Amino acid sequence: MLPEILSALAVGFFGSAHCIGMCGPIAIALPVPESNVFNFVAGRVLYNIGRIFTYSFLGALFGLLGSRIVIAGFQQFVTIVLGVIIILVVITPFKYKAKITQHKFVQKISSPIKSGIGELFKQGTIPSMFLIGVLNGFLPCGLVYIAIAGAIASGDAISGMLYMILFGAGTFPAMFAATIFGRFINLNLRKKLTKAVPVFAVVLAILFILRGMALGIPYISPKISAQTVSQTEMECHPSEK
Repeated sequence: MLPEILSALAVGFFGSAHCIGMCGPIAIALPVPESNVFNFVAGRVLYNIGRIFTYSFLGALFGLLGSRIVIAGFQQFVTIVLGVIIILVVITPFKYKAKITQHKFVQKISSPIKSGIGELFKQGTIPSMFLIGVLNGFLPCGLVYIAIAGAIASGDAISGMLYMILFGAGTFPAMFAATIFGRFINLNLRKKLTKAVPVFAVVLAILFILRGMALGIPYISPKISAQTVSQTEMECHPSEK
C-alpha cells in the first residue's frame, strides 16, 4: 500500500503545476465572501475541500470497477494497459488532445458544469465556494484521469477513494496558494509549470507497467500470487467465507 500512497501524493503534489495551469483561472477568480480575512481564507479552503470531495467519489467509483477487474483475474493486464495508455496520452500531439476536449460529447458534459459554476460565482457565499470546488472536480482534466488510473489499479472502492483523497491532498498546497496569490501567477508561468507534468505522468506509467509485470521487486513490482487474488475475492464477498 505504501507505493500507492506515495504515488498518489506525488502525482497530486508535482502535478498541481498542471492544476494551476488548467484550473488556475477559476481558483484565482473565486469571489470574496464579504470583506474580511477569515471568510476569504475559509472560502478558499472550502473550495479545495470541495475538489477533494469529488475526487474521493470518483476514486470510490473507479476503485469499485478495479475490484471487478481483480476478481476477473485481469488486474496485472489492466495495470500494464493503463501505464501504456498514460504514455500514449503524454506523447500524443496537443492538437489531437485538443480535438478530444473540444468534441461535442465532452462539451455536453462540461457545459452544464461550467454554467453551474457561473451561477455559484454570482452567489459569492462561503457555502458556494465548496460547491464550486465540487463541480470543478468534475471538469475534464488529464491529471485527474491519470489519478483515476491509479484508483482503478488500487483494486477496491476504499483504496480507490483513499488514493484520490491523497491525490487531492497533494494538489492542495499549490491550489490553495493559487487562490491566495493567484494575481502574481501570470500565463507564462502557468505554461512553464504545466511542462513538468508529463515527466511525472511517465514515471507513474512506468510504475504501473512494472507493477503489472509482477517482477518480484519489493514495493515496486511485487509478485501477485494466487493466494493474494483469492484473499481479495473473499474480502469483496465476505458472505461466501
